[in-house]
Order: sequence, then C-alpha cells, then structure tokens
Amino acid sequence: MNDVVGTHDLLFVTLDTLRHDVAVEELAAGRLPNLARVLPDGWERRHTPGSFTFAAHSAFFAGFLPTPVAPGRHTRLFAARFGGSETTASDTWVFDEPDLIAGLRSAGYRTVCVGGVGFFNPESRLGQVLPGMFDEAHWSAATGVTDPDSFEHQVQVAESVVANLPEDQRLFLFVNVPALHQPNWFYLDGATREAGDSRESHAAALRYVDSHIGRLFELAAARRPCFVIVCSDHGTAYGDDGHVGHRIGHEVVWTVPYADFVLSKGYEA
Repeated sequence: MNDVVGTHDLLFVTLDTLRHDVAVEELAAGRLPNLARVLPDGWERRHTPGSFTFAAHSAFFAGFLPTPVAPGRHTRLFAARFGGSETTASDTWVFDEPDLIAGLRSAGYRTVCVGGVGFFNPESRLGQVLPGMFDEAHWSAATGVTDPDSFEHQVQVAESVVANLPEDQRLFLFVNVPALHQPNWFYLDGATREAGDSRESHAAALRYVDSHIGRLFELAAARRPCFVIVCSDHGTAYGDDGHVGHRIGHEVVWTVPYADFVLSKGYEA
C-alpha cells in the first residue's frame, strides 16, 4: 500500500448486509457480469469485525478490514501507528492520525462519503458520526434504503463529485450501498411488500447493484489508476436457525465477501 497511497485514487465500496453465500452463488451462476470482470478468482471469504453497520465501519475506518478466515496473522493494508500492533508490516500504509480518513486527508486526498443506510443519515446525531469523518458527505432519501433506484442515485452523486475535482486532486471515495439491506423485496419480480424480504430478493438486489457498478468503476479510474476495495460489512439472516436480521453472532452474519484490486486508468466496463 505504500506504493499505492499517493499515486492512485482509492475507492472503498461496502455492499451493506451482503451475505457471503449469496455473493458466491450469484457470481458462480454468471449473474454478476460486471463484478466477474474484476473478480477473476471470485470472492475471498472473510470475517467482519462487527455484526452491524456502525460497529463494522468504525473498525474499517480504523484500519481493521474484514479478516481472512485462515488461521494466522494477516498483515493489514492500512494501520494507525500504535505500539504492539502484530498485523502491521513493511508493506502496510501506516498513518499517525486516529482514523484512515484523516490519514488520507493528511496525505493529500479529498475524502468523500456517499452514504446509504441510516447510520449515514445526518438527520440524527448518530448518523452524523461516520459521515463527519470525511471532507464531504452526501446522503438523501434517494440514496437511502427505501428507494429502489438508490445505487443509481449514488453513482450520479459520485459523478458530480469527480466532475468538480481538479485533475491533480487525489480522491478517496467511499460508497455505502444500501440496496442489499432491507427492504429489498422490490428487486424480485413478483414479490410483494406483504410477503417481505427474502434470501431471493437479497440476491436480486445484488444483481441490481452489479448492473450499475461498472459505471462506478469507470468513474473511479477515469483520472488515474484506482485501488478498489469491495466488501460487505456484515451479512444478515433470513430465517437461518430461526434468526432474522443481524447484530447477532451467527455464521451468516460474521462471514462476508471481500475483494481488492487495481483498476487501470481508463478502465471500461
């Protein structure tokens, strides 16, 4: 990461609530063509540091991304400088600031958040905490969980952000994608509000996101090479062992899909 920070733009996308098993199944079935282009080896199976959005993102922004499931110490991409860290190595980008966003700002990046779920809704004081870490933060009902076109609206916001940046200004763009989160029943043909969300509508929401994520990748790599992280912050249960939702210690919540890769300048989806 020491070769990346300062030379590349950075894009961090959290597919909020996306289950690992659904992500793997949809990719293997060929239903995620845009993600398949950038994930030739598929998703990496990891464990999240938090079972719900606020906890997971607080850890992410401190440099603790989802952890590989194999035993052993796993070197982190980013880390705050502190004594005794066992997962900081020579190829870790280390910052002196208390969080990754502040560290990247000090390194010359414009830090921008395009929020989705309620923890990025500034109408509440709690919803101001995570977005408040960024130079610039965007949220509206159109980018929130109840709008079926939320991800398209988020990409439009990102397009406006990039269009207004000087060419030489490096960018850290963070996008929290709410489409996978409940409610998601409206992405499944024939589903009804009364029937509610299901594992199948969750998968349909992922297909919706894939249909537009290529635009986001093109945008991210339009000005210079871009280092990209795409992952879930946590999964969610749809009746698994009687559980519904998240913020619980269940395998479908703790296990998440993860990927990182570099897009060359001028990438075309």
